[in-house]
Amino acid sequence: MTPNVQLDPASIPSRQGQVGPQEWQLRVDLAAAYRLIALFGWDDLIFTHLSARLPGDEHHFLINPYGMMFDEITASSLVRVDQAGNKLDPDDFDINPAGFTIHSAIHAVRDDATCVMHTHTTAGVAVSAQQEGLLPLSQQSLFPLSSLSYHDYEGVALREDEKARLQADLGGTNFMILRNHGLLTVGGSVADTFLNMFILQRACEIQLQALSGNRPLTPIPDGIVQTIKQQADQVTKGMGGQPGLAGAVAQAGPVESWLRPLIHNITTKI
Repeated sequence: MTPNVQLDPASIPSRQGQVGPQEWQLRVDLAAAYRLIALFGWDDLIFTHLSARLPGDEHHFLINPYGMMFDEITASSLVRVDQAGNKLDPDDFDINPAGFTIHSAIHAVRDDATCVMHTHTTAGVAVSAQQEGLLPLSQQSLFPLSSLSYHDYEGVALREDEKARLQADLGGTNFMILRNHGLLTVGGSVADTFLNMFILQRACEIQLQALSGNRPLTPIPDGIVQTIKQQADQVTKGMGGQPGLAGAVAQAGPVESWLRPLIHNITTKI
């Protein structure tokens, strides 16, 4: 695509008949997650990214086209890229190289990470700038704290050599705070990753509210933090984030009347 071409979701042909059912479902789920990120106000204009790894050993993944707002993303507008940042379909729109660097680094080494979400929310960036990071001040904070890592800020994520440090810092964790930058979550499905982001975002919001009260705080004892992994499976009944993602979409109508047709457009827009 040339830089002068205006991104118009309605001009993108449907790919439902061109990809397998597994890829199509990934596209629908990821597009829905983009719309929900916009609904909750976690987007940053056209910046930040969500990605989903495609089936196969090539570590190809789906990511958003650069220049399209999150509430415009459709299943067919998502771009397939390889580990070198090449578009698998030359007719696709271009992608943000900074988004590619972060997401390709994780998809390359974490086969269990079907989805990667990265946000620049006000609360997330604020906590990422606090020296102590996420504090055990709420029940919501316990879930991220049980699988949390940090990555120091190195500037805009464009350098190839940062990938190895990002991979090492993430390790096997599912929640990451990128210092002075924002939040990142991974999961075995789009729904799980969205749920992880929802909880991490809420924990950051609560922390900022608690710290602003100018009153003594009561941290959660270390022993409780250590047992949260087992408790997390019981809370989700082994279904991960799927009920939460489905519920968020189902409730979109009464919460925001404009979202339901947008979710509908994920699959019906050509």
